[in-house]
Amino acid sequence: PAVLRPLVEACRRVCRKPLLVKLSPNVTSIVAMAAAALEGGADGLTCVNTLLGCDVDVRRRRFLPGPGRGGLSGPATLPVALLKVAEVHRAFPETPIIGVGGIRRGEDVLKFLLAGATAVQVGTAILIEPTAPVRILREFIELCEELNIQRPAEVVGTATVG
Repeated sequence: PAVLRPLVEACRRVCRKPLLVKLSPNVTSIVAMAAAALEGGADGLTCVNTLLGCDVDVRRRRFLPGPGRGGLSGPATLPVALLKVAEVHRAFPETPIIGVGGIRRGEDVLKFLLAGATAVQVGTAILIEPTAPVRILREFIELCEELNIQRPAEVVGTATVG
C-alpha cells in the first residue's frame, strides 16, 4: 500500500481518462491494496492478476519459468479470483470492479457479478478458443433468461454465505 498509493497518485496527475488499477492476489491484504489504489485516485479496480506459480521440467530438473517469475492463469484461478472480488466488493461496494480469472463459461460471468464485479475480462480462454467471448456472452444471456435476471447489474454483489 505504501508504494501503490503514490504510484496511483502519479498516474492520476497525468491521466485524464478513467484509471483502473489491477490488483494482485499475491498480497497479505487485497483490501488494503484496494484502499491504497482508491485513495491514490483510481476510478475502479481490476481483480485479479495471475497467481504466483511455476512448474518443474523433470528431465532437465529446472523450474519453468523460474520460482516467483511465473503466473498461473486460467480456470484454476477462478475460486481465488471470486474470493478476492468478494472481499474488495464488501469493503468498497460502490467501486467498479472488473473480475478477472478463469472465465470460460457464461456461468463464470454470473459468478463474478454475484461476487461483486461490475464487469469481467476474459483472457486465457481466448488463447485456447479465439471466439470464446461470443460463446461466453451467449451462454450468459441464456443463463440470465433462465434465472429471470432482467438486468445483470441488479445481481452485483448479491451472493450470500451458505
